[in-house]
Order: sequence, then C-alpha cells, then structure tokens
Amino acid sequence: MSKRALIILAEGAEEMEAVITIDTLRRGGIDVTVAGLAGKATVKCSRMVSIVPDTSLEEAHATSPYDAVILPGGLKGSELLGEAPLVGEILKQHENGGQIVAAICAAPIAFKSHGIALGKQITSYPSMKERLVDNYKYIDDERVVVDGNVTTSQGPGTAFEFALSLVKQLAGKEAAEPLVNQMLLKL
Repeated sequence: MSKRALIILAEGAEEMEAVITIDTLRRGGIDVTVAGLAGKATVKCSRMVSIVPDTSLEEAHATSPYDAVILPGGLKGSELLGEAPLVGEILKQHENGGQIVAAICAAPIAFKSHGIALGKQITSYPSMKERLVDNYKYIDDERVVVDGNVTTSQGPGTAFEFALSLVKQLAGKEAAEPLVNQMLLKL
C-alpha cells in the first residue's frame, strides 16, 4: 500500500513549492491529496497561478491520518494556514502520531502559530528567521532540515530537495534516487 501525503493549499501559496512537491511525491509513488483550505474552489497562488485542489480540507481530514502533512510557503498562504484551527488540529494529530509534518519557505510560521515542532531544528525562508528563532533551533545554512518527524526547507529554489527528502523518508532512497536522473536535476 502506497504512502499518503496531504498538501494543504491556501490562497497566496507559493506555487512552485506546491507543484514541485506534489509532482515529485507522485513520481516517487506517494498518493498525494491536495486539499484547499477554503474548500474545493480554485486557489489563486502568490504569482497568480491558479490550482484546483483535489478536495476540501474538511473532506481530506475525514480520511486522516496521512503519512505526511505538507505546507507550501508563500507569505499570505502561510499566514492563512497559521490562522486556521483545522490546520492546527491536523498538524497536532500528525505530529503526536509520529507522522511527518513538513513546511517550506514561510510556512514554518504556521507551525509556530499552532505550537508545532517547538524546540526542534528547523529552517525557513531567511526573512522568516526572526519570527521563528525564539521557538526553534534555527539552522541558517542547510537547504532542508529534518529533525525527527519534522522536515523544513528554505524556499522555491530548494523545493526539489525538500520533495526528494520527503520521498526518501516515505518510500526509501530506492524511490527517491532515480528521480534525480529522471527529472534531470543537478543537486
């Protein structure tokens, strides 16, 4: 049975981080559900790219738990994720259950808003550091940071590394390593 991942998409999400993660996970054999924070309606991302979620967050939550819950960045999207009680409930359920919780770019601020991964090693988009440094062991110089079941990454340019790390954690290096050549990545 393949592993399952939930990606929560809010208005203002960073589309590269969302799509690269979704695509890479699916190439790695992960069953990915893209859930819209505001329902099933098309989500307008940070650079005006529109993405249609697979389902609403409420419907996705009904089939919890997932093996990973992933938050793409984008400042507006990250702030909306941080304000949503259901996002906090889902993150806490998965963190406490030992499943992966992951965030890229600005999205670790949503972790902070919901009290997720406190005291763990994380990274984020550099301008978010000041908002996070007091609650986490902040790592400046690593593009992807994994601390137990928490995975964070820095931004659009690190999205492939972030996604490959998640594939490796969920499906093993034998699923992740071939993707580097298949996608013509130079890491």
